[in-house]
Amino acid sequence: MIAAASTFALTAIAASLLLNIYRLIAGPDATDRILALDTMVINAIGLIVLAGIVFGTTIYFEAALLFAMVGFVSTVAFCKFLLRGNVIE
Repeated sequence: MIAAASTFALTAIAASLLLNIYRLIAGPDATDRILALDTMVINAIGLIVLAGIVFGTTIYFEAALLFAMVGFVSTVAFCKFLLRGNVIE
């Protein structure tokens, strides 16, 4: 049962990643592209957690936590750059 659920989740996350790539390429504005990148980070975190569940190890969960922190900081930096033109004041 867990194998079928993992396969379904992998398929759903892969489809959402493809849609995010489309939005990243065809996004009409920079904010759309930033949102697409942020959503791609969230989907990548989902893939990492899914790999941790499938392989039965907890090391992937720590990697997902680190990836989430880097994704948050990068999203904030991109948004601050769009608003003010610089990241560090």
